[in-house]
Formats: sequence, structure tokens, C-alpha cells
Amino acid sequence: MSTTERGRQAESQAAAYLTERGLNILARNWRNRWCELDLVARDHAGAIHFVEVKYRRRTDWGTGLEAITPDKISRLSRAALAWCQAHSYDGDYQIDVVSVSGELGATQIEYVPNAIGQ
Repeated sequence: MSTTERGRQAESQAAAYLTERGLNILARNWRNRWCELDLVARDHAGAIHFVEVKYRRRTDWGTGLEAITPDKISRLSRAALAWCQAHSYDGDYQIDVVSVSGELGATQIEYVPNAIGQ
């Protein structure tokens, strides 16, 4: 299985996890010319959640959460603003992170809502 396929499976697991917790998935792998968002979801109050999904089969070199660098934070913030502009959205939003670790099918999921304050 390729890295891309593993990443897609992890995103599917993250989407299912978020749906079980009441979020409605609006988009997967939303992108424009300059950026990408793994998942875009809406909560029951109408706020948008931009969700970065990080998959690590093994955590020897850190978890998915530890892979969020200052550069990645900057790119996620720009991507969130780009989505808001593309959809003429001016409501509440937050950037969340879902870390999926372990062998796919027997994974551990850690969800950090509002992980990156704007």
C-alpha cells in the first residue's frame, strides 16, 4: 500500500471519528492552486472546523501532533482563510488536528479541537 493510500485511509478514519462526534463533513482534500485542507467540517452550532489529519504508523520519531511545525501552522492558517474567501464565509472557524497512529485497522485516534488558535 502506498503512502498516499495510507493517508487516505487515515483521513477516512478521522472523518468517521468526527462524524460520530456530531460534525458534518463538508469537504475532503479541498484544495486550490496554493494550499490544501484535509477535512472541512461544520459543527452543530454552525462553526467550521478545518481539520489536519496526521498519520504515523509508528511513533518512534514522534506522533502526528508533534509533526505540526510552525511552517505547517502558517500553511493551515492561510488555507483556512483561502477556503473562507472561496466560500464567502465570515463566521466562526477553528483549526483542529487529528492524529491517527498504529497499523491501519487497529489505530489510535487523538483529536485536538482548536489546536491552532488564529
